[in-house]
Amino acid sequence: MEIPADRLYVSIYLDDDEAFDIWHKDIGLSPDRIVRLGKEDNFWEVGLGPCGPDSEIHFDRGSEYGCGKPDCKPGCDCDRFTEVWNLVFTQFNKEEDGSYSNLSHPNIDTGMGLERIACVSQGVNTLFDVDTIRAIRDKICNIAGITYGANTKNDISVRIITDHIRSVTFMTADGVLPSNEGRGYVLRRLLRRAVRHGKLLGIDGTFMPGLSEVVIEVSNAAYPELSEKKDYILKVVSVEESKFNETIDAGTDILKSYIQKMKAENKTTLSGSEAFKLYDTYGFPVELMSEILEEAGVGIDLDGFNTEMENQRVRARSARGESDYMGADETVFNTLDISISSEYAGYNVLNVENAKIIALIVGGELKSVAETGDEAAIILDKTPFYAESGGQKGDKGIIRTASGRMDILDCKKVVGNKIAHFGTVLEGCIKADETAYAEVNESLRMSTARNHTATHLLQHALRVVLGNHVEQAGSSVDSERLRFDFTHFAPMTPAK
Repeated sequence: MEIPADRLYVSIYLDDDEAFDIWHKDIGLSPDRIVRLGKEDNFWEVGLGPCGPDSEIHFDRGSEYGCGKPDCKPGCDCDRFTEVWNLVFTQFNKEEDGSYSNLSHPNIDTGMGLERIACVSQGVNTLFDVDTIRAIRDKICNIAGITYGANTKNDISVRIITDHIRSVTFMTADGVLPSNEGRGYVLRRLLRRAVRHGKLLGIDGTFMPGLSEVVIEVSNAAYPELSEKKDYILKVVSVEESKFNETIDAGTDILKSYIQKMKAENKTTLSGSEAFKLYDTYGFPVELMSEILEEAGVGIDLDGFNTEMENQRVRARSARGESDYMGADETVFNTLDISISSEYAGYNVLNVENAKIIALIVGGELKSVAETGDEAAIILDKTPFYAESGGQKGDKGIIRTASGRMDILDCKKVVGNKIAHFGTVLEGCIKADETAYAEVNESLRMSTARNHTATHLLQHALRVVLGNHVEQAGSSVDSERLRFDFTHFAPMTPAK
C-alpha cells in the first residue's frame, strides 16, 4: 500500500523559521501539520562538534493508538505518531564553552527507518508483522506448535530466533563461516543463541536449516545470491547446529546440576573455576552459560572465569616454548640500534657481495667475534636470504668473509625490520663489521618455491571440489613438504 500523504506530519525545531518555510512554502505542507518542538526533540547534537536543528517526518497511525486528547500531535508520549524519517540541518559546531559557532560547510544528514516504513506501508504494528519477517515467525511457531501472541516468554524466543536466522543466513551467504574469532564468532553466537531459544520452545532436533530456507524464499528476489548459494548455506547451518546440539545437551545437564547444588547451598554465583571447566572441557559458551544462569536467578563469577582463561593462556605459552625472535619478549634483538635494518635483495638474486655484518650474536649476547664451532646469528645490512614469513620457511645457504665461513640453517625476521641468519661457523672466525658474501642454496630455494606454488594450486582445487567458500587459514612450506590449512564446514570424505 502507499502511505497516505494526509497522514504525514513534520516536527521542526521551535525557532527554525527557515525549516517552516521550506515545509510550508516549498513542499506545500499545511501549517496545521507542522509542529514546533523544543531542543530535546528537534535539535541533534552528541557532545561537542557538528550539530543543528532537525526535521522529523511522522506517520499518524490513527486515533485508536492515541491518548484521546484533542491536541494529540507529534511529540506526545502516546503511540499514535511514529517517526519514519529524520533530516538534520548540520550547520553549527558546539564549542567547549557551550556556545555554538557556524560551520564553514553546513550540510544535511538524512536517514529513513526502512523497517518502520515497511510497517507503515503494510499497516502493521511491528517488524515481526511485516510479510517477509512474519513468514519466518510463523514457521517457527508451526515447528514449535505454539501461537504467537499467546505467551510473552515464548514470543521473546520467537523474535530472537526470527532475527538471528536472518542474520545467520545473510552472513553465511557473504562467505562468513562459524569460528571462534572475528565475524565467524559473531555468526556462531547468533546461531547458537537461536538454537538455545528453540529448545526453550520445546523444539527437538535440527530446525535452523528449514528456517533458513524460508529466509531465502522471501528474500531471494532482492538478493538472488541467496538462491545461488542455497545448498551451501543450508549445509553450513546444518553442520553448525548439529555440532552445537551435541555440546549443549551435555553442557546443559552439567550446568543444571551446578544450579541445583548452588540453590541447595544458598549460593547465588557460579564460581569462575566451575564455569571455566564447563567451557574448557565441554566447549559450552560462556555467553549461553550466563543466559541460562540468569533465567535460573543466579549469576556467574566472570572475573574468576577470566582469571582461569588467562592462566590457561600462560600454561599454553609455556608448553609451546614460544620463540621470542619476533620480539615478543625482551631479547638481545630488542637492544639493537633501531636505526639499523636489513634490505632484502632476494627477489631477483640469490647472492649478494659486499654485505656488511651490522650485528653478531653468540650465546644470546652481542659479540665481536664468532669462532669455529660457535652457533651464531648474523644480521646483514642487505641479504638475498628469505626470512621465514607467511608459513614459508627461511632460506639456507652460506655466508663467507675474509676470515671465515658460516653455514646458514635458518633465517628469521626480528624486531626493527632486521633479518637474522642463524647457523654454525664452519671455518675460521666471523667478525662484526666485516664485509661478507651471502649466497642462498638455490636448489632448496627452488624446491620451497615449488611447494609454495603447490599451495595455491591446492587451494584452487579445493575450491573446485568443495566450493568457493574455501579460504586459506594458514600454511607451512619448506623444501621437502607443504601443509595447507583451509576453512570448511565439515570433515572431508573420500569422495570430497
